[in-house]
Amino acid sequence: MNSIDPSKSAPASDLQRILCIGGGPAGLYFALLMKARNPALQITVVERNRPFDTFGWGVVLSDQTLANLRAADAPTAALIGNEFHHWDDIQVFFKGRQVRSGGHGFCGIGRKRLLNILQERCLELGVELVFETDVADDQAMAAKYKADLVIASDGLNSRIRQRYAEVFRPDIDLRNCRFVWLGTHQTFDAFTFAFEQTEHGWFQAHAYQFDDKTSTFIVETPEAVWKAHGLDQMEQPEAIAFCEKLFAKYLGGHSLISNATHLRGSANWIRFPRVVCERWTHRIDVEGRSVPVVLMGDAAHTAHFSIGSGTKLALEDAIDLANEFAQGGTVDHVLEGYEARRSVEVLKIQNAARNSTEWFENVPRYTGMQIEQFAYSLLTRSQRISHENLRLRDTQWLSGYEQWLAGGKALPPMLMPYKVRGLTLKNRILVSPMATYSAVDGVPQDFLLVHLGARALGGAAMVFVEMTSPTPEGRITPGCTGLYNDEQQAAFKRIVDFVHTQSSAKIAMQLGHSGPKGSTRVGWEGTDEPLESGNWPLLAASALSYGEQNQLPAAITRAEMDTLRDQFVDSTRRAAECGFDWLELHCAHGYLLSAFISPLTNLRTDEYGGDIEARCRYPLEVFRAMRAAWPADKPMSVRISAHDWAPGGNTDADAIVVARLFKEAGADFIDVSSGQTTRAAKPVYGRMYQTPFSDRIRNEVGISTIAVGAITDADQANSIIAAGRADLCAIARPHLADPAWTLHEAAKLQSRDVEWPVQYLSGRDQMYREIAKQQQLAAAANAAMAAQNSEETH
Repeated sequence: MNSIDPSKSAPASDLQRILCIGGGPAGLYFALLMKARNPALQITVVERNRPFDTFGWGVVLSDQTLANLRAADAPTAALIGNEFHHWDDIQVFFKGRQVRSGGHGFCGIGRKRLLNILQERCLELGVELVFETDVADDQAMAAKYKADLVIASDGLNSRIRQRYAEVFRPDIDLRNCRFVWLGTHQTFDAFTFAFEQTEHGWFQAHAYQFDDKTSTFIVETPEAVWKAHGLDQMEQPEAIAFCEKLFAKYLGGHSLISNATHLRGSANWIRFPRVVCERWTHRIDVEGRSVPVVLMGDAAHTAHFSIGSGTKLALEDAIDLANEFAQGGTVDHVLEGYEARRSVEVLKIQNAARNSTEWFENVPRYTGMQIEQFAYSLLTRSQRISHENLRLRDTQWLSGYEQWLAGGKALPPMLMPYKVRGLTLKNRILVSPMATYSAVDGVPQDFLLVHLGARALGGAAMVFVEMTSPTPEGRITPGCTGLYNDEQQAAFKRIVDFVHTQSSAKIAMQLGHSGPKGSTRVGWEGTDEPLESGNWPLLAASALSYGEQNQLPAAITRAEMDTLRDQFVDSTRRAAECGFDWLELHCAHGYLLSAFISPLTNLRTDEYGGDIEARCRYPLEVFRAMRAAWPADKPMSVRISAHDWAPGGNTDADAIVVARLFKEAGADFIDVSSGQTTRAAKPVYGRMYQTPFSDRIRNEVGISTIAVGAITDADQANSIIAAGRADLCAIARPHLADPAWTLHEAAKLQSRDVEWPVQYLSGRDQMYREIAKQQQLAAAANAAMAAQNSEETH
């Protein structure tokens, strides 16, 4: 089978006949949009169900999606809008208490009513609707209607996607919870999340009203809990009775109703299938003609119901493809543009949906929280809704939450102080350790004094020294720092003294050994690439090189392990004598101790290889020895790679074990990074992409965490801290570009709850004034645009 061949493509203007296989929102909406824009088109929608008949309860669309519908086809949007039940509030019930916040802007409509409107609009425009026809052969159906284009809108269990799977390459992931889609005549004046604990675990209900007398009521629970209650063995009436009893306090005496009476027993409870396709377009042979077929809606992708985006995605697929056709060009050019653009947009939604799905799959992770933070975590679970976005939605509620979180005066969460052991940090922002490759023979030079000093003056609570080796051979590059002789110690003490005397910031030392990634060039000459000359011998957990060009290290012996442990302890004592406030052990990124932890780099057959506990044995031995030598009133953290991002490597489940072991050994914090343990790693990047690992470790292990990785602004940092996904945020690259990142981000928030150096106060005042002016101008411009849009709409 061949995918689209541009040589066979005709101009879009030559398109005469379109066949939509599947009469869900995607197929119907695309048909009416194309027919409205080009009445000469012959468009047929073939649907297996009867006319004006469908299954399901209500669907949810956001205000933004409604705006998209109005722009695409105002008459249809008006018909849909007249049937909507609109609400702004979300209400969370948890442990006998409730939290309600507003400004969320959603609408509910019955799925049946939505399809009826789309069907009626199709008939009004002249689209041919063919019902009660189950399409077993798309090619035969395309031949019957002489189609020039086939829209595969045949839903979640798409036969077309399955038939051409080697082209579309679908990836289907069945999620971990079981859920049942029910209805009730109890009405809700807010989108309602209700959580109930049983002897076997937690259940949650997602409830929302979609017409004057009916609400959707979805009940969800992890499969293990579902089975523990015997729901997999219950027939439908018994299972519904169970749910009615469990959620009776929210139903007001009303019953729960199923409209899937054609299903029996546990078939009513399903696991959500996440569908993603590598390709969306293909060509099929129709009686000797090469006819393009394109996936749309659930046939192409799904997004979990907890962010209510399945119908949204289907409708926006239809809008996008119709708009692309309006631009002209060849049919294949149109379809390629549609696939390229929509696949990116859908991936963004699916990433958010994955975060949301995992939140609901792991409710026990958050049940130790009080409802205030539990609700905040729920609202921001997808990482698409941020702290300042919540402020726009409901300023009063968020201000109250900030006050509750701070235990007094409302503060931006990132500016709240934090106390650990005998150390108090003035806020939650750290300057992450970043290699500068500017030492000479391991001795930090004036560059590092200025570099760290500037950032200590820039508002962050603490600055980290880059990874520093306890031995000459443990340095990554010749330009990396060491702490194994008096000259290095004296140079570091000078930096520590500057930070302590000229700022209110604290300063941390990070100790680590490069292992198989040592003897390489400085970063701007080739990261992780070996030196062209002057190499030194390397040690590793096993005799595996980091890359084809890197040296082959020797597997460290027990005697060498003893010596290195003692060298770490010596550097620890030196760090204490320098006056460092905090000590971190680097066990991430493929360096020596990390190489013990990952199964990809530890092939040992002695007591330091094998399962995860054995692989952690030597790093824990080093950590315990350092902890014993480090002052008891000062904190220690451990940086780990929480995921190897490579087949056969550690995952976040393994990171839970690693974090527990270090917690038991006396670690105060886990600094949660990921990857870089192997060149085969393929991380899934994105904003705050490592934060979910921090969230899981913090809330499952019960240890404080530092979040790091693609955190770029105060809004993200505030969201992370406020949701309890981490206790501190380490900011790396933004601090390279702006030493005063914390001060400048606080100024954008117009918060004065941050300390500026007295020498810079006049600059502070000017910055606050200028930012305030810019924000006022932007607000005025947005208000004018909103007023203009309102006039055009009405």
